[in-house]
Amino acid sequence: MTGNFTFHNPTKLYFGEEAIENLSKELENYGNKVMLVYGGGSIKRNGIYEAVKKELEKAGKTVVELGGVMPNPTIDKVREGMRMAKEEAVDFILAVGGGSTIDYCKAVAGSTYCEADPWEYYFNEWGEMTCRWIPVGCVLTMAGTGSEMNSGSVISNHSENRKKFYYFRNPDFAILNPVYTYTVPQYQTVAGIYDIMSHILEQYLSGNDDNTSDYISEGLMRSLIVSSRKVLVNPEDYEARSNIMWTATWALNGLIECGKPTDWMVHMLGQAVAAYTDATHGHTLSAVSGAYYRLLISRSEDAVKKFCLLAQNVWDVRPEGKSAKEVALEGLERMEEWMRSLGMAMNITDCGADESMLEGIADACPINESGYVVLSRADVIDVLRKSL
Repeated sequence: MTGNFTFHNPTKLYFGEEAIENLSKELENYGNKVMLVYGGGSIKRNGIYEAVKKELEKAGKTVVELGGVMPNPTIDKVREGMRMAKEEAVDFILAVGGGSTIDYCKAVAGSTYCEADPWEYYFNEWGEMTCRWIPVGCVLTMAGTGSEMNSGSVISNHSENRKKFYYFRNPDFAILNPVYTYTVPQYQTVAGIYDIMSHILEQYLSGNDDNTSDYISEGLMRSLIVSSRKVLVNPEDYEARSNIMWTATWALNGLIECGKPTDWMVHMLGQAVAAYTDATHGHTLSAVSGAYYRLLISRSEDAVKKFCLLAQNVWDVRPEGKSAKEVALEGLERMEEWMRSLGMAMNITDCGADESMLEGIADACPINESGYVVLSRADVIDVLRKSL
């Protein structure tokens, strides 16, 4: 381990089939009026809505509801939530959904009492959040983003073709019941699985020291691979669903980035593609990963060494009789075989992008400066073109 770091995570987690029973107890710690936020209404079909409402009634809360949070939540939708939160003087925001809903609630919680426009102040200027914060809790219904135990919020602005992030605050608590993920469609399930893998890789594939965080990451990846294969066969495999959900949380709650420079370039590329296509997040990541990782292997010896470790310790590549670069590339090929078996998008054309968009996507793509290679704008366009 090298460098200096601080690890602190204030979110309380309740995990398991009976986790929802803790919701009413937690709500006793907050004011009377709760804003219940959810997405397209699937929670009303699968019974989660009724379970949550029962707990809210048990806690004696007054509830206002805001539905319709989209998979890539927009700043216009955030402004709608801000208006409702202020007009109703809500004391607490409860997100019921996946990462998009939770991200959205963080943005509303930190923007409602901000005097400046949240898009300009937070997402463009990265201004410090000094206004009143509305506490947030969440009931997770899809595993992937890790938003239930971090402060991140990713919001889209369709008028500018931009998708950006800001760090607000963590949810105070999160309810994690793996059963709630049983009915997530396969396309969304695998998108979440690859989002988890990408979160781990973008922390693992950085630095060149012997780092305990990397050993943890390798274990998380191996668990994810095993469980992903099981859940494709049986979507109601509780053990597989629980392992995926728990891995998602630990993939992005700050633990495995300790002592790491990290490299979030895949996310920058994928989010820029999504800003133009509104495609599902995990699939935009898988679509650009191969071209970006091959660029790293072609240009950086440190990257080759780390990809060799990944190949051997996660993808079980035997190194005998092979060069380091051959081992690294074989590991990447095995990862891509796994991605294809999941049904991931393997190019940005499948995400709705085309040649005419490449310049604009490149303009929308921030450059990560802590990875093995710092991309130029020409490099970004080259990666995108090779991802078509």
